Formats: sequence, C-alpha cells, structure tokens
Amino acid sequence: MTSGTLLLDGKDFSRPSDKELTQFRRHYIGYIFQSYNLMPNLSALENLEFIAEISQNPMDPRKALELVGLSQRAGNFPSQMSGGQQQRVSIARALTKNPKLILADEPTAALDYETSIEVLEIVEDIVKNQGKTVVMITHNPEIAKMADRVVTLRSDLISSIRINLRPLHARELVW
Repeated sequence: MTSGTLLLDGKDFSRPSDKELTQFRRHYIGYIFQSYNLMPNLSALENLEFIAEISQNPMDPRKALELVGLSQRAGNFPSQMSGGQQQRVSIARALTKNPKLILADEPTAALDYETSIEVLEIVEDIVKNQGKTVVMITHNPEIAKMADRVVTLRSDLISSIRINLRPLHARELVW
C-alpha cells in the first residue's frame, strides 16, 4: 500500500509526470553508484564535464576532482585507475551536478577497508562542508553508524526509523 504526499521545495511531487521526474532527477539528485558507471572512453575530467553540460548550476569539474583528491588524475581513463579512484570520480561526478540530494548505493561495496574509509570521509565532507544531503544505502551496519537517521527496511517496507544522537566519523568505524 502506498499513500501520502511528497513535497519537494514546496511543490507536490506525489504524482509527477514523466517530464517532471526527468527534470527532477537531472537537476536535484546526484548519484553515486555501487559499480561507478563511468564512461570508459572518457577521462576522469571528461566524465565530469559531460555531466556539467547537462546541469543547471554545475560545480566546476576541476573543483569537484580537487574535492575528492584526484586533480592529478584528471586525464586518466577509468581503466587507468583503481576501484577507489573510480569511486572518487563517481563521487566527483555527483558533486559536479551541484545537487541538493545525493543518493549513494553501496558506495563502498567493491572496496577494501582503507579505501572504504577514504570514500566515507569524502561523503562525510560532502555533508559537513558542501551542505548536501546524502541518502546512503548500505548492508553494513557499521557504516550506518555514521548516519543522523537510520531507516531499516524489511520485505520492502520501513520497519524502523532511528535518530542517531551520536553519529560516528568514518575513521571511528571498524569492520
């Protein structure tokens, strides 16, 4: 059963048209995919410039690469980068859109522990210093300890919503 109202910036999005959904996804949401989804024939910078071209108010792609610590890899293609570097380019791509909301689907799934912590520190910075809202999907209960609010799903339904009064920093996580 579904019901309720979804208000975004004061506009009712409970029953949006296909065009409204496309515009909303294009201009308000940045995505960090589990599998990076970088275009293999474009350099790191070109992957970001492509997104900047279709965004309303983009962040400078070079600044986005700088924020994730990859300025020196701007000319590299995805195949020339590690998984962690590719994920950081994916994060920079989300930042380039300059969205209000970033959806992150298991952004550490294919990464080792240390690289995962580095990626989570970048996500932490996005929230703290870039003023973005990040909704992260994770199966790792340790990563959920970073969240201000933890929503647990069971059988596709919300089973609990918990406010985290003391979110941990990425470097405090251990798994």
